[in-house]
Amino acid sequence: MKPSDYALDEPIAAIATAIAPAALGIVRASGLGSVDLVAALFSRPEALANAAGGTFLHGWLVDPATGSRVDEVVVAVYRAPRSFTGEDSVEIIGHGGVNAIRSVHRLLLRHGFRDAGPGEFTFRAFARGKADLTRAEAVREIVDARTGEARERAAARLSGALAAELAECKNDIIAALASIEAEVEYPEDEEAVGGAFDASLVSAARERLARLELTWASERVFREGARVVLAGRVNAGKSSLFNALLKEDRAIVSESPGTTRDWIEATVDLGGIPARLVDTAGLRDAHDPVEAIGVERARDLAKSADLTLYVVDSAEGLVEEDRAALGALSDSRTPAIVVWNKADKPARGPIEDMAETTSRVSVSAKTGAGIAELVAAARARLLPERGAPTPGGPALGSERQRDAVRDAVSCLDKAIAAAASGFPMDAVAEDLDAALGRLGEVTGETTPTDVLDALFSGFCVGK
Repeated sequence: MKPSDYALDEPIAAIATAIAPAALGIVRASGLGSVDLVAALFSRPEALANAAGGTFLHGWLVDPATGSRVDEVVVAVYRAPRSFTGEDSVEIIGHGGVNAIRSVHRLLLRHGFRDAGPGEFTFRAFARGKADLTRAEAVREIVDARTGEARERAAARLSGALAAELAECKNDIIAALASIEAEVEYPEDEEAVGGAFDASLVSAARERLARLELTWASERVFREGARVVLAGRVNAGKSSLFNALLKEDRAIVSESPGTTRDWIEATVDLGGIPARLVDTAGLRDAHDPVEAIGVERARDLAKSADLTLYVVDSAEGLVEEDRAALGALSDSRTPAIVVWNKADKPARGPIEDMAETTSRVSVSAKTGAGIAELVAAARARLLPERGAPTPGGPALGSERQRDAVRDAVSCLDKAIAAAASGFPMDAVAEDLDAALGRLGEVTGETTPTDVLDALFSGFCVGK
């Protein structure tokens, strides 16, 4: 069933927590008559049926068919319209055993509830005006967030920072549009309304939206993550650095050359950016065919990475093989940082002749010295120089939002140019209307049904 086919008044239920052994499990229910339906299964039916919103009741869920107790629970009651979905809702908090939580869910499905579809609770909140589309999308962003900073950025959208910015831009456009309509509707009153169109309002909205469009470049990094590859000659300390960045021993560390013959990968919080960190085979002319394949893979991974950390043994210094590898990275336009590793040992001298696309950081994977500086440098290289929003400020959370805002900016550019060229005001109004329509798609006022179906179908059941 597609979200657009959901029957919004039907009582629905779903397991809202992970189906795994845990201290607690939650079954969520919402819809017309949902409180009364659960009350009929509760050991204190009258207390639950008459409970006010925002209250909790302790008791047992009982199977009316057998009279057996299913689980000892706490029921949280929410009354319309002061609930997440805008309708009467309950959350049944029980023991987190897999069988226990499934038994509660099945009990509800046998007594008046249907199984909720993906994202149906959030869809109901959107449909009933409890959340605009930017807030609804932010719910999923928070669930999917892989770092604390990614979560904080999504939380800003959930709190309404993006919606508020778009509302102010739309208000300026609407004000400009109203002045045009006055000129078009009352041409005989030219002395009173002639020249009422205020292009500065449109220009101000256009500039704000253009700045907002730029924020997606940095937000995308936090949403989608980055691939960061460790490359370098054998025994440069790549595996030790891999472990140091992960803060755990994942890669085998040995002084024997060629220990790492293939790449290994792990996820890491790299200064707030969710990253896939890849440790690769040491670069050298390998005679072993298996190691040779690993070396070739390492070269390919380094050139296709979002960022390559090229590790150099400071005791050995930069040799011709390093320069060749860094040159190849420069030719492929892969951002790179030269990691001058083993800084706790005497070095042979500074790094020279570095490519323009690289920067340098000294670290000791053994002692941890310089690791924080390396993380900060990696973050700076992965994030675009322009468009970073202020902390907690408005920012775009999806490519869909970016495309709509970009189109709105284009429409406003056309409106400004048309007005400056002396085109009829109704032509300018068409461009302003088009801009409002695109912004309405971001917040949900004018979003096509197929787009809504695609967005909410990607939510997990119970959210």
